[in-house]
Amino acid sequence: MPANIPPPATSSPDTAFLRLLNVLDTLRTQCPWDKKQTMETLRHLTIEETYELSDAILEGDTQEIKKELGDLIMHLVFYARIASETNDFDITDVLNGVCDKLINRHPHIYGDVEVKNEEDVKRNWEQIKLKEGNKSVLGGVPAGLPALVKASRIQEKARGVGFDWEEKEQVWAKVEEELQEFKDEFNIAENQNIDKEKAEGEFGDLLFSLVNYARFIDINPENALEKTNKKFIKRFQFLESKAKESGKALQDMTLAEMDVYWNEAKKL
Repeated sequence: MPANIPPPATSSPDTAFLRLLNVLDTLRTQCPWDKKQTMETLRHLTIEETYELSDAILEGDTQEIKKELGDLIMHLVFYARIASETNDFDITDVLNGVCDKLINRHPHIYGDVEVKNEEDVKRNWEQIKLKEGNKSVLGGVPAGLPALVKASRIQEKARGVGFDWEEKEQVWAKVEEELQEFKDEFNIAENQNIDKEKAEGEFGDLLFSLVNYARFIDINPENALEKTNKKFIKRFQFLESKAKESGKALQDMTLAEMDVYWNEAKKL
């Protein structure tokens, strides 16, 4: 093994982490690509890696999860390395900062606060964040989150301070109410001109209420929708392959013909 390649560290997490720090330091000073990177140029790559990790988790591919976790950890270390060059902070500051935050926000573990369940923990968490200077309970929800994820986070934050429905039946009644309001604005059966702005608003309300109900029955709406996306893709690709085997193009097939293969895919 060449002298400049750090040997594998298998004895402990701390030596493995130190190996990563050493590798990133070397790349930052010697690799033309790594030298040019900034936080802004890494940003979109980090987002991509996060989605790749999410995809691996939904697929249940543990080896891929391990790889994507490594990529994400590398990105986080890279950001800290860049910040250290301007003396803003370094990786030690990052790690100590998150440890301090976790200790402070878990007084039921590191203090004398008593909790009965998970909901007590969430309420304490939000109250502590307000004491730390957050102006709003919803201030911690990133503006750039995808809308479906943001709706879920908004509702979780509100629940953390007690602003929530008491029973899931109440939430379902709200879903039915919003569905009826959407139908009133967008009733295709009557073949009338549609006020798209109002219909869009009612559709948004309906989605928000469905996310709320999903939360009450412990379903992650983002995961649920993505699993359905994956299911549709697999079935549609099966349809494409079967059509190709029969020498047909999808655009030349009738819906009834396509349904035959689609139903086969559903059985699989």
